[in-house]
Amino acid sequence: MQFIRKMLKNEKGATAIEYGLIAALIAVAAITAMSTLGDNLTNTFNNVSNEL
Repeated sequence: MQFIRKMLKNEKGATAIEYGLIAALIAVAAITAMSTLGDNLTNTFNNVSNEL
């Protein structure tokens, strides 16, 4: 019974999962931002190339 109580009080695993979820969210946001920025840069360089 004490083992079960210890397991219910232990929050280290939950904290690790929360940090993992935060890291995943940041990664998704970074990938999205970089993808959009890459598309914008491609369009800009294509426009400059066409004008030259």
